[in-house]
Amino acid sequence: MAINPHFHHTSEQLNEELIIIEASKQNPEKFGPIYNKYYKQIFNYVYQRLDDKETAFDLTSQVFLKALTNLSNYQFKGVPFGSWLYRIAHNELMQLFKLQKGKKTINADISDLRYICESNDEPFYEEYIPLIKKIIQELETDDLQMIEFRFFEKRPFKEIAEILNISEVNAKVRMHRIIEKLKKSISKLKL
Repeated sequence: MAINPHFHHTSEQLNEELIIIEASKQNPEKFGPIYNKYYKQIFNYVYQRLDDKETAFDLTSQVFLKALTNLSNYQFKGVPFGSWLYRIAHNELMQLFKLQKGKKTINADISDLRYICESNDEPFYEEYIPLIKKIIQELETDDLQMIEFRFFEKRPFKEIAEILNISEVNAKVRMHRIIEKLKKSISKLKL
């Protein structure tokens, strides 16, 4: 699986980001570079799950407002600050889905779906696309979130764990179980 440079930072990049965060805790006006760096990523994350641009704009604004309001609570854990923002966005989305009775959207292209099949040791055939999309849509919200983070956004397990507030081992175990569940579902529906 290819590495997504948006979600992977060098030690130097993490340190530079941390300096800005610490300065922002003292003076919120210093938060601008963080906002500029992550706004588009957070918006895309929200929009892919809502498929409603206006709501995505509103929710993204809410994410940054909450981040700035609660910045004093942020603690560096060796992952990009974006992980904390994604956790806030995830929580905001889950709250919205509860209010909307679970209405969720998933946007994926063929290459995203290919990653899932390849991880299943299954050959990828384009005629499987509707089948795979159907199976993914029927996943529980938490399982769908894991699939999106790992395969569509190509995030490392350490960052997934940070976003979901679980251990890295737990993230790996959960992903293994989800993949096994997908394998069984794909096998049943292919028959």
